[in-house]
Amino acid sequence: MPKAYVFTRYGGPEVEAFADVERPVPGPGQVLVAVRAAGVNPVDWKQREGHLAQIVPVEFPAVFGREVSGVVEQTGDGVTEFAAGDAVFGNTVAGGFARYALLPRELTARKPDGLSFADAATLPVAAATAYDGVRQLGLPAGATLLITGVGGGVGVAAAQIARHTGVTVIGTAGSGKKDFVESLGVVHVEPGPGVADRIRAAAPDGVDAVYDLVGGAALEEAAEVLKDRSKLISAADGETVTRLGGSLVLRARDRATLEAVADLAASGALRPYVTRTFPLAQAPEALRAVEDGHARGKIVIEVDA
Repeated sequence: MPKAYVFTRYGGPEVEAFADVERPVPGPGQVLVAVRAAGVNPVDWKQREGHLAQIVPVEFPAVFGREVSGVVEQTGDGVTEFAAGDAVFGNTVAGGFARYALLPRELTARKPDGLSFADAATLPVAAATAYDGVRQLGLPAGATLLITGVGGGVGVAAAQIARHTGVTVIGTAGSGKKDFVESLGVVHVEPGPGVADRIRAAAPDGVDAVYDLVGGAALEEAAEVLKDRSKLISAADGETVTRLGGSLVLRARDRATLEAVADLAASGALRPYVTRTFPLAQAPEALRAVEDGHARGKIVIEVDA
């Protein structure tokens, strides 16, 4: 049986383990993919800790991983868009840190020929979330967007997508990410107490929108610089952003969004910034690299063909 990296109950890293799992069988509307790469995201360890238990219930042992790329092995009833041998990427039904994963047809898209499997695996969660948020804000060219936590996977993608539309981007990130953030064409602002004043200094003409990826106090301070709270969105803290007069990022969760971000990546307008890859055997190290909060760009697990 193929190996997979799972969590056996809710908790910390101690509940993680490798396990032999049955090769999945695609049901109606599903696609079975031989995984070539899987993106690693904060949602992976948050799900392990039980933060999403009411939203996304799991059966234990639960396989990690919400986004993958790979090659179609088999399709379920009703799937006519894909066939065995097609290179695809998308969101998983129930885990992607494994040799095989199931994808729903509506959240599966063809991988462009010029895009690597590693890069494609980063698109369904972070890049798609970034795309949805930037589209939701609908800023015109010349506007100024503040992104809190710009140095992570969603922030890096959102900054590039916004700049591609002619928007000026200011972003908060720790000093260790300053050079990286500035390489994206983003004006770097140090987070922490007094950040609102530093944001105003960096944007003397004001900020037109805030895309929050941190939540909590960072979101509250960022909101201080924004007059129109309808242009305040968060992918991290629904309770706080709603109280402040903003809203959560509205996710489209469809193939059209996957195709849009793939086109941006294939054209060079969106660089996935895969900064580190790990083999499946080092899945624990890959998760720690994301869970410690200091990863730049995207971390990817690669699976041998």
